[in-house]
Order: sequence, then C-alpha cells, then structure tokens
Amino acid sequence: MALNVVIMAAGKGTRMKSRQAKPLHKLGGRSLLQHVLNAAGQLGADRIVVITGYGAEEVEAAMQAPKLKFVRQMPQLGTGHAVQQAVPALFDDAGAGGTTLILNGDVPLIETTTARALVDACAGQRLALLTVEMDDPSGYGRVVRGDPVGRDAHEGGRVHAIVEHKDATAGQRQIREIYAGMMAAPTAQLKRWLAGLENDNTQGEYYLTDVVEMAVADGVPVVTAHPRSLDEVLGVNSPAQLADLERRYQRKLAEALMEAGVRLADPARFDVRGELVCGADVEIDVNCVFEGRVELGDDAKIGAHCVIRNAIIDAGAVIHPFTHIDGDLLGVKVGAGALVGPFARLRPGAELGPEVHIGNFVEVKNSTLARGAKANHLAYLGDAVLGERVNYGAGSITANYDGANKHRTVIGADVHVGSNCVLVAPVTIGDGATIGGGSTISKDAPAGQLTVARAKQVSIAGWQRPLKKKK
Repeated sequence: MALNVVIMAAGKGTRMKSRQAKPLHKLGGRSLLQHVLNAAGQLGADRIVVITGYGAEEVEAAMQAPKLKFVRQMPQLGTGHAVQQAVPALFDDAGAGGTTLILNGDVPLIETTTARALVDACAGQRLALLTVEMDDPSGYGRVVRGDPVGRDAHEGGRVHAIVEHKDATAGQRQIREIYAGMMAAPTAQLKRWLAGLENDNTQGEYYLTDVVEMAVADGVPVVTAHPRSLDEVLGVNSPAQLADLERRYQRKLAEALMEAGVRLADPARFDVRGELVCGADVEIDVNCVFEGRVELGDDAKIGAHCVIRNAIIDAGAVIHPFTHIDGDLLGVKVGAGALVGPFARLRPGAELGPEVHIGNFVEVKNSTLARGAKANHLAYLGDAVLGERVNYGAGSITANYDGANKHRTVIGADVHVGSNCVLVAPVTIGDGATIGGGSTISKDAPAGQLTVARAKQVSIAGWQRPLKKKK
C-alpha cells in the first residue's frame, strides 16, 4: 500500500515580521520544516511532497530527506488549494488502499508515533483527522459531531464537519475539540474531493477541511486520532509562539536526559540545538548551549555558561564555566580527565589528550596536545603538535600564519616554554628543551637545551620621555 506524505510549507508567516520564510525559522537548532521532515522520514513513505511558496528557492535548498519532491503554490489560496498542487506528484495505489498523510511545516513537534497512528487509522479506507481538546480553541477549526450546537451530542456523536473559526456560529465556537491541521486520507478519494473544493466562505479560500463533509456524503467513515501531548499540535505564527515552543521543546529534552540520569542544575536554563549524547553521571550547570552533535562521557562535568558545538568530551573531563568549544566541521576532542577553562576557547581541529590542562583565556585551533600537556594562561596554540607533559607559558603564541599560508609548530615531550614567547612556524622544539621567557624562536631548538632569543637589556641614562605640546 503506497504511502504519500504531503507537508504544507508555502506560507510567508506575516506575523513573524521577518524576511525569512516561516518554515526556515529555527527550533532547537533545526528549521521548523526539517523537524517535520525528520518525523515523516521515519514512516517509510513512498514519497514526501513539500509544498513551498514564499521563499521557495531558499526553503527547497535548505531541506534534506529521502524520496523528497517539491511543488509550489503560487499564489496561496488556502490549504485545499495547497494540497491540490501536490496531486500530480502523488502515488495513486487505489487498488491497494493507498494513503496520503497531510502535515504542516510550521507544526514542528509532531511525533512519528502520532503520524503513524493517523496512517493506521486511515488504513487506505477512512478519513482520519488529528484532533485535540483545548481550553481556548480560538482560531482553530472546530470538530462538529452530531448536533453542532449541543455539547453532549458533540462529545458522543460522529464527526460530520470541520468549521473554521471565522465561519463558525456562536454555538460552534463553544466546541473545545479542534482539528489540529493534520489528516490521512485514501489517496484516490482525496484527489476526487480536492477537485470538488469551492471557495464560498468568508476568506474566499479553498479549505482542505471541506473534504470532511465530502467524505461523509460519500459514506467514507471519518475517524479521529489524538496526540500524546498538546505540544505536538502547536504551530508557530509569531516570535512569541516560537519562543514558547522552544522552551517546551527544551524542557522535553531536559526531562529525557534527567530520566536517563543526567544531572541538570536547572532544566529551565538548558538548550540543545542539535544532538546531545550523555554517559553516566554527567553534570551540566546552568545556561549551557549544545549545538550540532556533542558527546559527553561518563562523569563529565560542564560548568555554567558554556557553549559546546560538534565535540566529544571524554570521561571525567571538566569544562569550567564560560568556555567556548566550536568544532564546526573538523570537530573537537577533549580527552579523559582533561581540565578546560574557565574562559577558554577550543576551535575546529583541537584535540586534547588525557589529563591536558587548558586554562583561562587560552585558545587552541587545529592542534594536538598529548597526555598531561598544559597551557594554563593567556596563550594561543594554532597548527601545533605538543608532546606529553609540555608546559606552555602564559602569553606565548605559535605564529602559524605568514600572511599567505599556515605552518606547523612541533613541540616535543617535556618541553618548557617560558612566558611571552613567539614560536614562528615552521619550527620544531626538541624533547626536553627549555625556551627562555620573552624569546622569539624562528629556528629549530635542540632537545635538552636552553634556547634564548631576545635582545640584551640596556638602560640609557639621561633619557627623557617626550612631553605633550601645550596648545
């Protein structure tokens, strides 16, 4: 039985007050539409059709999913008109009871299990609607059962229509069961119903919900399915709604992590904008942000106000407060028992071995530090290799860029680099060497020796500092 998934994502989102198309706004580090695609992608659909409109080129370029096809709705004349544009792209397997599932690109927290429940309720033979009861159903289409005015009949009757809020009578607006904007329908019948839609309503639009009355008239059973949580059906139409949904999403992630044993100092001050994988006994302090894919090993501790992106933090490592780790495409690796921060910065390609110490205001980029190496204060390491137990002094830097190309600095095991040194790459410092403080090293330094490269100190008697000229 063929399964089509249609996702409506053509709207501009006027209330977002943004030039960006609404489906591209981010929730938890992913676009609204990508969240829906991720849920749909687990259904095993034969085809996923995304309906675009405003900002279509940008939306289409940003989306990824298997078996994905785009169609455009120009102009936007309602939800029914939108799905009409998808009809030529649908697999029609009427003989085997093919199903088309319709989702919304601005309702990002729909779960695969709920989408699957809709498909199963349809089974290629029934019209299945996703509905939920709300204390304040304003703005939503009401599910009309039995007597459209009587509450008791509504609760126990069969579905025979959906009435949009703007077209509802005063009695119908008292109904608390709303249509959540998602349905599953037999593909062959859906095509026929869509062809018969009319726009004789207050909006002058073609409503997808009108297919309910058509199904009833055709004797097709209309059934309902329900989400596990109200969050699954909440849409985004404004920055305020996006912010509210972000907090709901983050709270859900936080609860799942805490259920698995992660200790969060405050689940209300926690953000995952990608994927966070945690081992046992992980501790995370307040206001930390995790982006891309981050792995935290057993007993890892993350201090307050850290931002960590695309990184692997091994067991027992401690990331002190206000540290910024950005692995970007190359990633960052922090070894077991390492100490990083506070106020440290690890950039793409930084790889710290076990028990490495990176202290305050130290920046590491595209460099490898072996076990026990230390750079505790105010230093820069770029395109460098440090051996075991290196002590890298405060204020020292690797001068890795000559204005056109990057060059590497190799520092052997047990090297001591004094404070305020400049290592001009390419250069190699041999095992056990000592570099005197304030040196500029532009030639290889031999192993086991003290190397000093600085001018002789001179004091000039009678020298006077220039004075400011009086105006």
